[in-house]
Amino acid sequence: MKVLIIGGGFGGLSAAYRLAKSGRDLEITLIDKKAVSDFLPVMPDCLGRGINPEPLSYRIEEAAKSYGFAFINKEVTSLNLDKKEVLVAGEAFNYDYLIVACGSETNFYGNENIRQNAYKLDEVEDAKKIIGALKKGGFENFIIGGGGYTGIEVATNLRIFLDRSGQEGKITVIERAPSILGPLPQWMKDYVGLNLQKLRVEVLANSAIEKIEGGRVYAAQGKVFERSMVIWAAGVKTPVFIQALAVEKNPQGRIKVDEFLRLNNNCFVAGDAAYFGYENAFLRMAVQFAITQGDCAARNIVRSIKGSPLIKYKPVDFGYIIPMANNRSCGKVFGMNLKGFLPTMLHFLMCIYRSSGLKNKTGIINGILKGGA
Repeated sequence: MKVLIIGGGFGGLSAAYRLAKSGRDLEITLIDKKAVSDFLPVMPDCLGRGINPEPLSYRIEEAAKSYGFAFINKEVTSLNLDKKEVLVAGEAFNYDYLIVACGSETNFYGNENIRQNAYKLDEVEDAKKIIGALKKGGFENFIIGGGGYTGIEVATNLRIFLDRSGQEGKITVIERAPSILGPLPQWMKDYVGLNLQKLRVEVLANSAIEKIEGGRVYAAQGKVFERSMVIWAAGVKTPVFIQALAVEKNPQGRIKVDEFLRLNNNCFVAGDAAYFGYENAFLRMAVQFAITQGDCAARNIVRSIKGSPLIKYKPVDFGYIIPMANNRSCGKVFGMNLKGFLPTMLHFLMCIYRSSGLKNKTGIINGILKGGA
């Protein structure tokens, strides 16, 4: 049986590991345009806390050798569900079963000007570019496009970096919506808002970046920012090949799946690419869900081959945290509202637990000690 996995992130590697351990005679192939799996949850901390981004990359080839699957380091260009075929750089690969776990990427909403002139934070190489620019200096303004989880983390880490390096600079979060942090509870928005004020981070809600030109940023209501660095964190979307699929998706391009994580009998979807309904709502994007969905999808492929009943995916939601670099974090964990240092430590403990390999774990721990978490 040929099983293809698209994506070498949390969901894809979790699925590959489970399939390799199944004891079945499977031909498992993982496809990803990147050679490495980047540990994204601590990427903003590389900016302010000084965590070295280098150890946060895990070579997929190493996982392939360790788990026992094949790895194709190329980009998927299209998917034909009827033919059970994945097109990779002009070459067609057939499958008996497919797991789509390709994750998500920064959404520039078709704005080519912003895409070319703003920094993003999708991978380790992005973090390196931002750190290099920060160390070089020369900016008066630091503009964060988007006031969601990542935007808030980036803004607080930038303030820590500037203060520790003795640099001046105005940090502004520009959010198109009426408030930061979208659908999160009001107490959390208020708490984060007050902390941003303490860190001298301005929030411009009901606004938008209109154009970036030679270091000058033009925003709504005629606002202009000179000598600016722009970091874009205003949302994510699934890759182009998923956007092109004629299946039911949400606005981000996440594929709607059934209770077994199926798109159809031969195709399962996991992680950020999956739009999974649970208890009258849809699951948010989160590492914990990506890992458990990858595992569940793999188990259900094995069960499909054996002719056994499939397992319904039942998520366990530990909660979520908004980590802020001055340790005034907040979140909801096991149903409890948390503020301050405790959620900061829980964030890092989970990151250490979830990271792959001793090198990655040690890199995070060293960064925490250096950064004074």
